[in-house]
Amino acid sequence: MSNSDKIVQQVSVFLENKSGRLAEVCSTLGDNGINIRALSVADTSDFGILRLIVDVPDRATELLQQAGFSVGATSVIALEVPDRPGGLAAVLKTLQAGEVNVEYMYAFVGTHGGEAVVIFRVADEVLDHTIELLQNAQIPILPASEVYAL
Repeated sequence: MSNSDKIVQQVSVFLENKSGRLAEVCSTLGDNGINIRALSVADTSDFGILRLIVDVPDRATELLQQAGFSVGATSVIALEVPDRPGGLAAVLKTLQAGEVNVEYMYAFVGTHGGEAVVIFRVADEVLDHTIELLQNAQIPILPASEVYAL
């Protein structure tokens, strides 16, 4: 499997921080048969960034742009992390040893063989290095096709 197969496309939506905007995004996707697999919301008093893993990221991006949202695609990595105390710490120590900075991450549990799935964002210029580092440490990286199907 090549590195490109391990890169998941995350849909990032910039939202005004006002009532109903999140519902509009979810309705747009749902009305078009797009399934949200994971999400994270970071907000300030004026705006929020909705980060989504969906089953059809290219189509979701297109539909949200047509609906007037400011949308972008971001490359992320999905890792299978042991769902036990210290499981995430071991992964982060591997990244620290390889001098990889994690820009942000979010997780969901119980959907992949009882293990946690953690979405990691690192700088694009260290993405290949990060994948190689994780592979050398035998940390399971989920293929994009598998993440979209969760």
